[in-house]
Amino acid sequence: MAMEDEDNNAAVAATNIQADVKKGGDVGDNGASIDRQPDMVVHQAGLKQTAGRGSRSGPGAHSATGIRVLKQRNMKRNGSRSCMTRKTRFGSRERDWLKGDTQRGCVCLYGGTVDPQPPASGPQTSSTPQTDLQLVLCSTSTTVEELCAQRDGQGLYIQLHGDLVRRLDPSERPLQMVYDYLTSMGYADPVRVQHEAANSDLSCLIRFYSERPVNADQQERTLLKGVFSVRKGKTQLHKWAERQVILCGTCLIVASVKDSLTGKMHILPLVGGKVEEVKRRQHCLMFSSAGSQAQTYFVNFDTLADYQRWHRQASKVVSQTVSLVDLSCYSLETVPEYLFYCQDITHLNLRHNFMSLQGPGGLLNLPRFSQLKSLNLSHNRLGAFPECVCEILTLTELNLSCNSLHTIPVQIGNLQSLQTLSLDGNHLSSLPEELGGLFQLNSLGLSFNNFSHIPAVLERLSAMDKLAMAGNRVESLELCTLVRMNHLRSVDLRLNGLRLVKSESLEAVSQVTQLDLRDNCLESLDLSPVCNLETLHCQRNQLGTLTLSGFTLRMLHASSNRLTTVNIYPVPNQLTHMDLSQNLLEYLPDWVCDCRKIEMLDVMHNALSELPSRLLNSLSLRKLLVGNNRLQRVPDLLDHVPLEVLDLQHNKLTELPESLFYKALNLKYLNVSANSLESIPPSSQSEESLSTLQELYLTGNNLDENCGAVLVGHQNLRILHIAYNQMLSFPASKLSKLELLEELNLSGNKLKTIPSTVSSCKRLHTLIAHSNHITVFPEILNLPEIKLVDLTCNELTEIQLPDSLPATLQELDLMGNSSLMLEHKTLNLFSHITTLKLDQKSPMTTDSLSSSIPWNHGYSEMCGQRNKLCVSVLAVDRFRDSVEACYGIFDGDRNEEVPRLLQCTMGDVLCEELQHSSIDSVYMCNTFLTSHRKLGMAGQKLGASALLCYIHRETPDPGGYFSLTVANVGNCQAVLCRDGQPVPLSKVYSLENCTEEMERVKLIKAIITEDNKVSGVTCCSRLLGCSYLSPCVLPKPWVHTEPLCSQDEFLILGNRALFERVSYQEAVYTVQAVRDPRTAAKKLCSLAQSYGCKDNIGAVVVSLHIGEDSCTCEPLVSTSEPRGPPPSTVPIPVTTGPSDPSNLSSSSAVITEFSSETSASEVGSEAGSTASDEHTSSGSASRLERRCSLHPATTLCGIMVPGPAGSGTHPGLFQRQPSCAAFSNNQSDNGLDSDDEAPLEGVISNGSKLEVEVDIHCCAFQLRSGAPESPKDLNLEKRSSDYRNGKMRRQNSVVVSATNGCLLAVCGREIADLKKSPSTSSLFGKKLPNGSVVAPEDSHNLIEVALEAPKKKSGYFTAPAQQDPEDQLIVPPSLEQEVREQLRGQSPLIIGLSAPTTPTSLKDPVWDHPHPPAFASNLVPGPVPILQQEVYDTAL
Repeated sequence: MAMEDEDNNAAVAATNIQADVKKGGDVGDNGASIDRQPDMVVHQAGLKQTAGRGSRSGPGAHSATGIRVLKQRNMKRNGSRSCMTRKTRFGSRERDWLKGDTQRGCVCLYGGTVDPQPPASGPQTSSTPQTDLQLVLCSTSTTVEELCAQRDGQGLYIQLHGDLVRRLDPSERPLQMVYDYLTSMGYADPVRVQHEAANSDLSCLIRFYSERPVNADQQERTLLKGVFSVRKGKTQLHKWAERQVILCGTCLIVASVKDSLTGKMHILPLVGGKVEEVKRRQHCLMFSSAGSQAQTYFVNFDTLADYQRWHRQASKVVSQTVSLVDLSCYSLETVPEYLFYCQDITHLNLRHNFMSLQGPGGLLNLPRFSQLKSLNLSHNRLGAFPECVCEILTLTELNLSCNSLHTIPVQIGNLQSLQTLSLDGNHLSSLPEELGGLFQLNSLGLSFNNFSHIPAVLERLSAMDKLAMAGNRVESLELCTLVRMNHLRSVDLRLNGLRLVKSESLEAVSQVTQLDLRDNCLESLDLSPVCNLETLHCQRNQLGTLTLSGFTLRMLHASSNRLTTVNIYPVPNQLTHMDLSQNLLEYLPDWVCDCRKIEMLDVMHNALSELPSRLLNSLSLRKLLVGNNRLQRVPDLLDHVPLEVLDLQHNKLTELPESLFYKALNLKYLNVSANSLESIPPSSQSEESLSTLQELYLTGNNLDENCGAVLVGHQNLRILHIAYNQMLSFPASKLSKLELLEELNLSGNKLKTIPSTVSSCKRLHTLIAHSNHITVFPEILNLPEIKLVDLTCNELTEIQLPDSLPATLQELDLMGNSSLMLEHKTLNLFSHITTLKLDQKSPMTTDSLSSSIPWNHGYSEMCGQRNKLCVSVLAVDRFRDSVEACYGIFDGDRNEEVPRLLQCTMGDVLCEELQHSSIDSVYMCNTFLTSHRKLGMAGQKLGASALLCYIHRETPDPGGYFSLTVANVGNCQAVLCRDGQPVPLSKVYSLENCTEEMERVKLIKAIITEDNKVSGVTCCSRLLGCSYLSPCVLPKPWVHTEPLCSQDEFLILGNRALFERVSYQEAVYTVQAVRDPRTAAKKLCSLAQSYGCKDNIGAVVVSLHIGEDSCTCEPLVSTSEPRGPPPSTVPIPVTTGPSDPSNLSSSSAVITEFSSETSASEVGSEAGSTASDEHTSSGSASRLERRCSLHPATTLCGIMVPGPAGSGTHPGLFQRQPSCAAFSNNQSDNGLDSDDEAPLEGVISNGSKLEVEVDIHCCAFQLRSGAPESPKDLNLEKRSSDYRNGKMRRQNSVVVSATNGCLLAVCGREIADLKKSPSTSSLFGKKLPNGSVVAPEDSHNLIEVALEAPKKKSGYFTAPAQQDPEDQLIVPPSLEQEVREQLRGQSPLIIGLSAPTTPTSLKDPVWDHPHPPAFASNLVPGPVPILQQEVYDTAL
């Protein structure tokens, strides 16, 4: 069976269906283990082995089809989900057989019990019911019939995207269906397709059942029945009796004989009736029909559950006003037989099912409904028009959309009462002549079919007033055709590829009033014969000229064309709304000023140099949008005008009309951003102002502090944006008078303080004042409604806080204030803030890292006027512990779950894919497809645009040049600045901007709504997630690789909202003027907001320093060894992953043996394991020569080789001093050693617990695994960890985990204690109060944990100090020197080795090898590997 048809039905599934299968219901999540029993060993095709002991015929035995069933039984392991890996699924024989042919594979068959929904967090308990699973090895030629014969099964069922369940035909081939599905997603390599088909996560996309899944909730809504005590009538004449009772459709059915349906059936219509509780009897309901001769039945239920279930369902029926039965989206093949007892049914909805013709409840029996008026059979995979429907002569409405129909039978003429016929989304190219006999038909839907012309039979349908033929193949339209259809009023021909509209006669088309020609290929359009046209849509064509009749024209939409003029005759005096934006107009036609009723005029993004004075003084114009033009002045207002909205942004204005505010008294919105204004006009001519202005945007002008006096007159201001001007201060007395102010943006000025009178603005909820010189925290924390405060990139030194903070405060951004010191009390006070953004206090590390890599980044995210932030950012400056980088941005539009999950997982997935392939199009494409699969249940109904940028060397040679590989789906975009000019690197996958995607979606026969959205859901044809829209919406990305050169200055990543408001060129100019990446990203988002954006905005700016001039090498500095504490030893990090221990040299074995005696608990807690106590003072010790990325130091297998000095520390790392404290029990993991004079910056010790001051927004605990100088550190380095997908691997009693960029290193023996601690229980499988996402025990299911991330309540991280272990290794002071000499002695052996060792190629990772560790070192020469991952975890 063609997968296109299979996917098409899933693509248009209803969005309100509950997913009945939990995400983890597969091999890895069920806690299931394979039970390979000897009596199930069978002969397989191509596998020459004899049957094992106990082989027999029947289920599980050999057959000629090469099928083998491996049973999986549920196992309970102390609440653990599963310890199963891919390798443990199959034995060696199975793996050898699978590798023999890519057309072989594994089909997972689930039992019929629907999996329960997963818990909110934490592992699945052993008491949770689970689904039996069978793994069936077969080939792509194996049919359902063969599989059922092998298993003695009755049939197989398929479920796509957790949605509808369909019975497979006997001839269908399950494994081939899986392969086709993966190929349609974007996988190209047959071997990779084979591996992906066996992946357990795939069950959320495509799943097979051995029997029809049972859904109790669906059964309840379809049919209720049981044997209960029943009494008829309200009097006591009748006795109680046990009877069969059925509630189906619109009626209550009571059998006359107990436990039998052979006798007389009593039918009680419930529509309009009553269902009431009988208080005299327990669990008793009274059912009454409507009407004067109403009947009544009392039913006494046995249990409370039955009583509630029947009461709930019956209440829905009696509340209906029409006899409607809705059985849509129930995966039905037939309707319940009891439904035919309901002869009062008038409306039957069977949409989104798999209805068959045959059977007791099949379509052939639908004529039994004698009063049926409306029938909906859309999305049923019918393939052919069901002729039996033509026998239901009472039908007035029939919907057969999206059924792959090719012809309409002539029997359609029997439906003389038919008024509405929907045939959209089929393959029709002609209509029968008999259709013309339906004289009552007034609505006919023919959109998204294959018509090449307007069918002539439509001329006979005199009652039809609308022609709906969008998405067909009509390339030319003759107006004379419309003349013959004198009954038409509305014509919809959008998305037809229409190239020509011609009129061969002078006859007028007088009846058509509405015409929709959007998204076609018209170059000119003359509709002057359509003399009564009222509304015209012709957006997104290629129109150069447009000629219309203006007699009755009311609305004109002609944006996104190439218009230089618009001819309308006569003057359209009825015109009220005109949109001519995004054209090439250099002037407005004269007739525009003569329009007497025009209320809205949009001419943004044209080339206008002036505005007619008569237009601005129009007495009808209320909304005028003329932004992004070339206006140098605005004409004066001569009289009072009703103007309410005026947008003049992005022009060349130096002043505004003096009379603007006191002539336009109704003006409520004014945007003059991005001009050259030096002043603004007064609000009135007298002291008393009548201004009603509420929103004022003045960003990007040359205004100074004198404008503050003028703003006082606008006392109704709610929103004021005056960012990026020349303001040195804001007058305090003036600010106090803006009492209604709600949002204030003062960013990018030269302010040193914000006046204390801001406390008078009691309604202020947003204060944005980043990129100034503010030194004193403003007095805003007493405001009762304050929600967001952004003081990024200022000069704050301290914060004076009140005793308590307002409960409304949700976000506080203090990043970029290098001198700001926060006390412990302040952090406690901030603990309830949802999103707290602070700098990490590690300046030396930051400086050294930025000097060793040729790029650095900054980011910004803003909610706008939305209540939640649905944009997430990924930024890793040192990707895979080498001179590489990874940046990404994810936009979920209306959902925040999917962007967070992609933020958490996509970096790990890319790192894993790089182990399998070095071809950019392969590893990037597979990264997106794998991330799509890992979204699980969250990705079934939700989706997100995604953009991923990977900076890497083109060749493994350290001297090779850098390249930038970009991949994206959706509408997130990347722009590279090269020689000051923007270079777009991404492709916008929206239906409006991508013609080939529009054609692809049309070919699938998807319904595209008038706002160009697939099924009314999304305008993007490529997304991660939204799998229920497959194959219309695919996860396959656009991939492009751009070599980087010294002319490349920076890279900008942004979401749709950013680049809709800020052009590529302006974005480049903006970043060039700022240079600092963080400040530039902030400015981009602020500009987009000031330009009118109300949605979430996200921006990432990556500053690039590619070329020889960016060399950061330092000359070798050697000083004499000081007296006192011994010098630092040579850093020798051992980075070999656990999967390839053979790469370690013999010298490494010495270190490993020595390290194995130390205690794993020396790793410490979050800060204790990642940072040393203090840096060696300048000039007091030898240090290594600092190297840049262009001239890296000699390395071997990730081990840095020191220079001639022989000792030193890497300047970019925290180093632990090898003093007595470094080898004694006195060392604790609270950030302080016994001999320290000062604590670590960013680590606060209170004696009992550790508080790490971090950037809460970014949640980037960075594991500085740098140079180990003690046996403990070496032991930590030896115990490398695989933290792919947030999964924790236990090795040598050390658990190292990473989720969302947060790395935790916790001693294995103390995990249980940490779980019991109230302060750390949230670290294990639960959300952190500040929004960080951390590792959940041994579960590899990151989805459940990450979904809890948005719920945050505290602002800093707390964890208990580590207890001193009893088995800690103590090195006496007398042996310290000997230990150091032994360690130092390893260096010559390492230097003497030759070439670096590359990792073993992973030829067959699924069947033979476990996956390589994520974010592993690429083992090429480079600086010391330091993991610096910054994943920005945004907040609700």
